[in-house]
Amino acid sequence: MRALIAGNWKMHGLEAQLDEIETIAASVKASPPAVDVLICPPSTLISRAVQKSAGRLNIGGQDCRSEADGPFTGDVSAEMLKDAGASTVIVGHSERRKHYGESNSMVAKKAQAAWRAGILAIICIGETATQRREGQALSTCGHQIAGSVPDEMTLAANAIGYEPLWAIGTGRSATHDEIVEVHAYIRKCLVTRFGAKGRNLRILYGGSVDPSNAREIMALPEVGGLLVGGESLKAKEFDSILRVVPSKCLISSSNVG
Repeated sequence: MRALIAGNWKMHGLEAQLDEIETIAASVKASPPAVDVLICPPSTLISRAVQKSAGRLNIGGQDCRSEADGPFTGDVSAEMLKDAGASTVIVGHSERRKHYGESNSMVAKKAQAAWRAGILAIICIGETATQRREGQALSTCGHQIAGSVPDEMTLAANAIGYEPLWAIGTGRSATHDEIVEVHAYIRKCLVTRFGAKGRNLRILYGGSVDPSNAREIMALPEVGGLLVGGESLKAKEFDSILRVVPSKCLISSSNVG
């Protein structure tokens, strides 16, 4: 399976922003990258983003409600995302956990909702700056994996997104050693729980990814893709990230488990 580069637009973008998706799609058509490409715009733009992508990019959602329908004003179900054309949804993003108090069990239910609707899930985990300073980065991620990842998560097309909270939107990416340590631990947790199938789940890194550091991060063991924030809003920068990422095997180390 190829690496996955996922762009999360967060709460950015009106209709004019769709020109960026059209530009990226044209570039992908002209020169296909060696990675799978996903863009997650606001839910208001998903159906139009699907049209602009012309089948050359995957379009996803940024969150979903665990229920299929009901009296939940303002929420969007996984079925609604699927109906709009989304193929994937991000669940458990640190901003959802922080601002809306989403628990591990809530995240797990959202992942199950995605699969119920027939779309894939990127389940996000990550530690705060305080947890890292106190030496709790690995235990925090392990606890989140145990609680946020449902037992049904065996399809390799799904993914885990590691996003150290202190590196999101700060311009400071985690060091290579920090990324390697956490990704190796995540892989160990997945293999311990899911056996051989745990070796095939992609582990994405997210935290101030840009064209200047994408290549080196992708070359690290157990990095199966990237979660890109602000740089995904600009076609030129996002396309640059797609181009610096080489084709690579999903699993680049064999000493886990």
